[in-house]
Amino acid sequence: MLRLSKLTDYAVVVMVRLASSGAVETSRSIAHATGIPEPTVAKVLKTLAASQLVESHRGAHGGYRLVLPLEAVPIADVIGAIDGPIALTACVDGTPGLCDAENLCPLRGRWERVNDAIHQALSSITLADMAPKPALIAAPAV
Repeated sequence: MLRLSKLTDYAVVVMVRLASSGAVETSRSIAHATGIPEPTVAKVLKTLAASQLVESHRGAHGGYRLVLPLEAVPIADVIGAIDGPIALTACVDGTPGLCDAENLCPLRGRWERVNDAIHQALSSITLADMAPKPALIAAPAV
């Protein structure tokens, strides 16, 4: 089973929250709004800041804000920031010596096609696609 880490899921929630508020927010305010524990939010924000997906502001009115709009952030970038490069198998990530059978494997080099397809799919979905859409407000009857 392919499964993303909880931290990646939380990172998407945190980034969507930052976009919805449109302001600099603290890890405490994000935790309160999302229900994610504050130490986890702080860890996610620190990692996202290191990957330049969010930026931190120090001082009395400090906190975090998005660097780019949600439309410009592919899910693949968030996954890469939190979990590292998308690699389905040890042989796909390009690091030699991770698989005991790499020299004899009949599938060596075959997983790249699958890995590339998944990476392309995740790169085509942005955080804006993941954000909840505002409810449609019915116009009053005339």
